[in-house]
Amino acid sequence: AMAKLALIVPLTIGLIFILLYTAFNSLTYATLIISNVPFATIGGVIGLAITGQYLSVPSAIGFIAVFGVAMLNGIVLVSFLNDQRRQGLSIRDAVKQGAALRLRPVLMTASIAIFGLVPMLLSSGVGAETQRPLATVVVGGLFTSTALTLLLLPLMYEWVETRRERKQSK
Repeated sequence: AMAKLALIVPLTIGLIFILLYTAFNSLTYATLIISNVPFATIGGVIGLAITGQYLSVPSAIGFIAVFGVAMLNGIVLVSFLNDQRRQGLSIRDAVKQGAALRLRPVLMTASIAIFGLVPMLLSSGVGAETQRPLATVVVGGLFTSTALTLLLLPLMYEWVETRRERKQSK
């Protein structure tokens, strides 16, 4: 099962990248959004390490789930920042306003998923050995990906857009 997941996970991320590219018509925005995958991976790995669990099939499935939520948060933020730019805001103003206005939706998405998985995270009955690793990865991944999405993604967006404007003005 792990060998199949080692093939499926990269294929899934590649397919998602293609879908992001077609949705945004930009390699830059697709790359910005897909950059949330390492943000989520960090938290999932830390969660497994803190709880003393190992990478297993359920935890690998948890990584796939947390990647989806992390990319959803990235899509919400980047599409809103693009909308702000289309309305004529400067890059800095769009990033400030976009990060502030998308804070609540991103936090709500993550917190609902985290609170929904708390019973699985704390379970000890029959089947807990499969539920706990999945929940641990998702909860840990959501903590880091949400924080890094709200902090680093706007900074990366501003950096990319500023460079793009400089190249176009030359």
